[in-house]
Amino acid sequence: MKSVGVLLTCPMSNYLQEQLSKRFTLFKFWQIPPNSKHEFLNQNSSSILAVVGNGIHGANSELIDSLPNLEIIASHSSGLDKIDLPRCREKGIRVTYTPDALTEEVADLAILLTLATLRRICAADRFVRTGLWKNSDFDLSNKFSGKSIGIIGLGRIGSAIAKRAEGFGCSIGYHSRTRKPHSKYTYYPSVIDLASNSQILIVACALTDETRHIVDRDVIDALGADGVVVNIGRGDHIDEPELVSALIEGRLTGAGLDVFEHEPEVPKILLGLDNVVLSPHVGTCTMETRKAMADLVVDNLEAHFSNKPLLTPVI
Repeated sequence: MKSVGVLLTCPMSNYLQEQLSKRFTLFKFWQIPPNSKHEFLNQNSSSILAVVGNGIHGANSELIDSLPNLEIIASHSSGLDKIDLPRCREKGIRVTYTPDALTEEVADLAILLTLATLRRICAADRFVRTGLWKNSDFDLSNKFSGKSIGIIGLGRIGSAIAKRAEGFGCSIGYHSRTRKPHSKYTYYPSVIDLASNSQILIVACALTDETRHIVDRDVIDALGADGVVVNIGRGDHIDEPELVSALIEGRLTGAGLDVFEHEPEVPKILLGLDNVVLSPHVGTCTMETRKAMADLVVDNLEAHFSNKPLLTPVI
């Protein structure tokens, strides 16, 4: 398969790059200067048959159209919003992703962010490190056990979050495109209904045109001043200026955020708030998960170029 050119859109794990280089001719797109990318694609487009992207750097219509022999796009992510799927269907390009490989880690992080936000762990850590504990006790925080949890998106990750929250004695409600017929959790037909009946709102759905800014001012106000928002989906799921305003004005107790609307840029005002826990889009960033994701990307490419069924096909 060494004759097969694979375009890697951005830096990923050394392990993935090594595995791709062993099997294919690997092109590292981020190493090409911006003013030379067009020339690079003109020179190499005929040999590039596959693109490997992730949840941030995928394959838009411009890139797809510049690769006339492109056969497959393998996403090192469960998210597909950075891939022009209609264009892929139109051109008969196969698409794969890595859904199950990352479910458990992302669900773990959702619970971690929820606990850290409610118990103000980051603020408590600073309280100890700066010596303030010597002068006074740390302020009281909020418990997690027994709270009502609203999950937007009861897919693989949402279901894994619900299972974990049950272990804390939490009641679970959810909103999805459709009611899950075999789910024991309470279904709400709208996000506002879900927020009105929840103390903690966790965003775990896919990003689409319909779910962009699914958490807006109305949803935040329905959740209420005692509510907490946790986002392990995509930054665009939340209307970020409205979230910031709610946190500043006391219309929301706190937020745990792994993703941001314009990442890696983060609103400066969030950096100074003690009722917010921030992480740099690390939901899948464990050594074990990244290896499993890399293996799945490579296995899908090998299957395609060996004329075997894809392991995790989207198209």
